[in-house]
Amino acid sequence: MYAVIMAGGTGTRFWPLSRERFPKQFLSIFGSESMIQQTTERISPLIPYNDIYIVTNPHYAEEIKHLHPVLNDKLGDNFIIEPLGRNTAPALGLAALYLKKADPDGIMVAMPADHVIEDEKSFLEALKSGDSIAQKGSLVTIGIKPTGPETGYGYIKYGIKDTNALDEDKGFYDVESFVEKPTLDKAKHYIKTGGYLWNTGIFIWKVSVFLNEIKTHMPELYKGLELIEEVIGTKDEEDVVAKVYSGLKPESVDYGIMEKAKNVVVIPSSFGWNDVGSWKALDDLLEKDTEGNIIYGNVISIDSSNSILYGGKRLVAAVGIDHTIVVDTDDATLVCPKDRAQDVKKIVQVLKERDAAECFTHKTVYRPWGLYTVLEKGNGFKIRKLEVKPGASLGLHRHIRRSEHWIVVSGKAKVTVDDRVCLLGASESIFIPIKVKYGLENPYSEFLHIIEVQCGDYLEEDDIEVFNEQERVVQ
Repeated sequence: MYAVIMAGGTGTRFWPLSRERFPKQFLSIFGSESMIQQTTERISPLIPYNDIYIVTNPHYAEEIKHLHPVLNDKLGDNFIIEPLGRNTAPALGLAALYLKKADPDGIMVAMPADHVIEDEKSFLEALKSGDSIAQKGSLVTIGIKPTGPETGYGYIKYGIKDTNALDEDKGFYDVESFVEKPTLDKAKHYIKTGGYLWNTGIFIWKVSVFLNEIKTHMPELYKGLELIEEVIGTKDEEDVVAKVYSGLKPESVDYGIMEKAKNVVVIPSSFGWNDVGSWKALDDLLEKDTEGNIIYGNVISIDSSNSILYGGKRLVAAVGIDHTIVVDTDDATLVCPKDRAQDVKKIVQVLKERDAAECFTHKTVYRPWGLYTVLEKGNGFKIRKLEVKPGASLGLHRHIRRSEHWIVVSGKAKVTVDDRVCLLGASESIFIPIKVKYGLENPYSEFLHIIEVQCGDYLEEDDIEVFNEQERVVQ
């Protein structure tokens, strides 16, 4: 068995905590580890790390490597890179090509990176069952027995073709159809009539069988995959993948394959699954106070009930609210009724249309050398706080349209300006003019903290000229 973890989603309904360049799978909401860490570790007792692959875009792959060095060490080079997002069918098709090269008849387990599973033992047992079924040529998905009418999930309508009952010996159903996220009335109907499971988006199939289904039901995608397969492992691989991907139609594997294939079965399960599709999902996952509130961070609640109050460093004070979501970050605050949690994605769409920074990044951005936080930004200036890890270096670079002034707050800095090297301690500073080549290094054992003031007529990330490969991480 091989695991393919899909980690390319942007988590729009979890804004403002989730951003396009730092999405939901990187968040540590349910414990000290991020969701992608939890997903990878959850499956590792069944599938060893060297057989676990992450399919994602170049930026997210770098974020995973930088934020989770231990995880990166375990996975090695098991990153499958999509040059741009094209939904799950192309992503899993691309992953299948790489698995085919290693093991054409291997079993591929595909799953999202950002789900919560409470009963991990039962989850692994379901995967084992799926393995034995997939060995015989079926496309297997896992469905969850509904606990109530949920409008945020897709559904699977099931039944045995002859008896319309579960075959207890086989432990699975034939899939009759996949159903899109329903209205509340339809969801209630599904629960009342029975015969429906929640669609987890977890799939199990033989690599060769899946690729053959793509050939049958998605011939244009298959043609593209054939072109990619020819160059895997060659110097042309990256260019060909980028060219082919740009011409692919974005399509989900549910619509492109699972709804059309004849050999699809579902395993009914109850292992405490939640796709954390919106803020309302926290109701089922986190502990509540006596008034039914979920409270996190610097929060004061008076006479409030059944609400989600999620704060950060700033104080969030709530008085007399009910069934409301309040989420506060350094640069954005969300307030909405619980029953409108799914509509948070509409805010993200508006922000994207405005090209607003709040859509893409937080004020704090993690880099390989440490992190920076934007403290203030105005016309012609930007102030940032830099935190440089021990032993880290920013390399040599220069800016074409801005100058920088650094003040060391704590730690020691080794700064190169042209051919001059300076050692700076706390309270010492240095000015770096426009177009001057410079670098920053922390060769010491303690963290280095610097306040940086940028001045110029252009302060965006792409105002940079790189002088060595290492500097590609400096922005």
